[in-house]
Amino acid sequence: MSDRFESLQHWLRETLETNNFILKPASEDASFRHYYRLTTNKSTLIVMDAPPHQEDSKSFVRVNSILHECNVNVPIIHNMDLEKGFLLLSDFGEDHYLNKLTNFSANNLYSDAIQTILSMQLSSDTKGLDTYNEALLSHEISLFTDWLLNKHLGITLSTHQINAINKLFDLLVTNALEQPQVFVHRDFHSRNLMFTPNNNPGVIDFQDAIIGPITYDLVSLLKDCYIKWSKKEINNWVDFYCTQLDIHDDKLEIDRGQFQRWFDLMGVQRHLKASGIFARLFHRDNKHQFLKDIPRTLSYIVDLSHSYKELLPLCHLIEDSVLPELEE
Repeated sequence: MSDRFESLQHWLRETLETNNFILKPASEDASFRHYYRLTTNKSTLIVMDAPPHQEDSKSFVRVNSILHECNVNVPIIHNMDLEKGFLLLSDFGEDHYLNKLTNFSANNLYSDAIQTILSMQLSSDTKGLDTYNEALLSHEISLFTDWLLNKHLGITLSTHQINAINKLFDLLVTNALEQPQVFVHRDFHSRNLMFTPNNNPGVIDFQDAIIGPITYDLVSLLKDCYIKWSKKEINNWVDFYCTQLDIHDDKLEIDRGQFQRWFDLMGVQRHLKASGIFARLFHRDNKHQFLKDIPRTLSYIVDLSHSYKELLPLCHLIEDSVLPELEE
């Protein structure tokens, strides 16, 4: 038993004023945080262990308050010690969207999730949040080349490829910055949405929220790294979002064609970032399970090759070099 786990148990005994509880791992996370499900004879709670030198629990608490104020279903914080990085939260259960999504349930589940995106975008107080600026967007894209191409696959790009890819990366940054800037959850996908009987969905993993492009959370949801839907289904849900946006905010006039381009290219930025993060998790954190999601993640980019000629150099690289190396 580690010293930190002993410290966590000691904190729980003092907080709950009892030794009568059971603590078991609750979920696997792509960060340094650990989650446990705490069971007593009365109820269950979630315990978050966020080492202070690696994770900022203050951000979690701040964003939790922001989202609670706009009626987004986030966990209730029952107790916390920010110096230690321990938080005691309400329990949404174990029904992730990823486990509930089927051809029959998807429309209802995504409708609820899209309404939640709109609530976050139109009702949240973003004062004090950081902004998705050019430096951050560029850094995220570089994870693809640094961790997936170079570190994981050992692919060295030619000068011509580097110039073409850098030109595309500049386009992706411009695409993100020219959009209306709103509250962005940053990881709004099927593993961070919990099915709940009331005020569905329960939203978790929001501590990295930021002010950024209006399409970011929508593309995270609909072009999910962990589950994939047809182009027709995705476009129908984008139409639903745009219709609801018009209903809830008649001041924001967005051309549907322009929105589609923002959405598609925002997805390219996010999927480059995600594929790089999955490779980094493998090499830096010894988390192997995310490697299998890289081909699906990159497939979204390849799917756009016939719609955006600007993406052709990247699509050729992915199809000719990256995917074959991943298969090996």
